[in-house]
Amino acid sequence: MPAPAAATVRSSVGVPVSGHAIGAESAPVPRAVITLISLGGRQVGHVVTHSDGSYTVDAPGAGSYVLIASAEGYQPQASTVVVGGEPVSYDILLSGTSGLVGTVTSADHGKPVVGAMVVAADVRGDVLAAGPTDADGTFGFTELLPGQLTLAVTATGYRPIALPVEISAQGVTRTELELSPGLHVRGMVQAAGRPLNDARVTLIDTAGNVVVSSTTGEDGGYAFTDLNGGEYTVTAAGYPPKATHLTVHGSGVESHDIELSHPGG
Repeated sequence: MPAPAAATVRSSVGVPVSGHAIGAESAPVPRAVITLISLGGRQVGHVVTHSDGSYTVDAPGAGSYVLIASAEGYQPQASTVVVGGEPVSYDILLSGTSGLVGTVTSADHGKPVVGAMVVAADVRGDVLAAGPTDADGTFGFTELLPGQLTLAVTATGYRPIALPVEISAQGVTRTELELSPGLHVRGMVQAAGRPLNDARVTLIDTAGNVVVSSTTGEDGGYAFTDLNGGEYTVTAAGYPPKATHLTVHGSGVESHDIELSHPGG
């Protein structure tokens, strides 16, 4: 009789690491990419989660490994797993990323502001995203982490604004922003019917605070920009007086030049 065929024995040379990729409210994350690498950076396993978020990846043997999980719409996650002689169960919690879209319009006529620069920064002041508005005055940022951030918006001819925005845990957050036109004041300072160069012009609000100051040019002109509407006082002055010590001797003509300047200028 022929000898019976030897039974085929399948044995795993690795140690399985299995679990689930979980998102917000314990919802499974399907098609998340799970990568297992050694501490030296060599890839030893690579799988994709099933529809229920489950995965199984084999570690080549006992030791410490880094488990990396990534999925569209979620923040990548890296964790250290220690593998021994028994299968390891490890669930991965993924934090979803969110989007932000908005519209920038002019407060005076409600029309879109094209080319306004929108900057999103976190609570530490680090810039997360930045970009200009399009022809419809809209902008959009993707892959933002949920939580509070600050939006700063600037545009030529408008006063800059900054305001907090709360990014929702899921989906897209929408916001509308209005920019107020920056008001301008221009004028000329004259003395004896002639333009006064380098005169100090100061703008003061109703509380007595100095809003801005400037000096006139050769044509005596000055300009203030990006002002809020309201009542102001404008003051103009030439150089303040200056006293210097002078001793005159009887040996001829003395030369004594005096240089005038504004305080702190």
